[in-house]
Amino acid sequence: MTRISLITNFLLCVLSFGVTSAALADGAASNQVEKIDGFRDTPMLPGGKWHLHDPDRPQPRVVTPGVTFSQNAPAPSDAEVLFDGKDLVKWQNNRGQDATWRVQDGCVETAARGGGIRTRGKWADFQLHVEWASPTPPRGTGQGRGNSGVLINGMYEVQVLDSYQAKTYPDGQAGAIYGQSPPLVNASKPPGEWQTYDIIFESPRWNNSGELVKKAGITVLHNGVVVQNHYEFTGITDGITGEVPWKSLSKYSRPHPPEVFIELQDHNNPVRYRNIWVRPLGEQDKP
Repeated sequence: MTRISLITNFLLCVLSFGVTSAALADGAASNQVEKIDGFRDTPMLPGGKWHLHDPDRPQPRVVTPGVTFSQNAPAPSDAEVLFDGKDLVKWQNNRGQDATWRVQDGCVETAARGGGIRTRGKWADFQLHVEWASPTPPRGTGQGRGNSGVLINGMYEVQVLDSYQAKTYPDGQAGAIYGQSPPLVNASKPPGEWQTYDIIFESPRWNNSGELVKKAGITVLHNGVVVQNHYEFTGITDGITGEVPWKSLSKYSRPHPPEVFIELQDHNNPVRYRNIWVRPLGEQDKP
């Protein structure tokens, strides 16, 4: 083989190696999957298709909500104002003591590791209006990004989370019935902007024999977009009480009265709330 042939073969080898390396690098890049927090070792949800908190479940379709919907909506005449931006007299901690979250500039902010706050009053079936804003600038990822929740009776949770251009397991993102039902769409606003939940909740019912005769039902509008449509809870949200441990399928473990309290969850993220009011339902025959 001539000297020129040796040089030519060497160059071809180098070029070939470069192309192959580039192709392998491109292939490796294309095979990389975005890491989404979640679990694949949890029980299968009803239907047998997805695990509880499954990161492989398709992300809800993103919908851009209107600029405003019910932000700063005044309470109707038959509503009870639960928080008007001034004080927390209608709230308590989970030990029945006065709520100590900080009230400032017309809103209240979760107190890190201070525990949730719940209403002193209780209602059976109701319409609830809540406004919330996640921290800005955003911090953390997945479930560590602006995490809180609207809990009903400490049992049934509508997730509060910064899900704007952020991913987590779908049954744990904003507007989800936590651990049960992902939102129909992702209607999140950017962190720091005020968002609204308009919730219609119907309490479960048991007969005198302790048999469940009506499941808890809920409809949720997130920033004016329906994200839960007459959803029936399969039971208590997992991890909320010791009756349904973390990463366990929900169930109705025990009867409770239809009158329930409303709770704002502390999940160690500084989420703000404002303009909270509730209307009891089912009283059309009341004088």
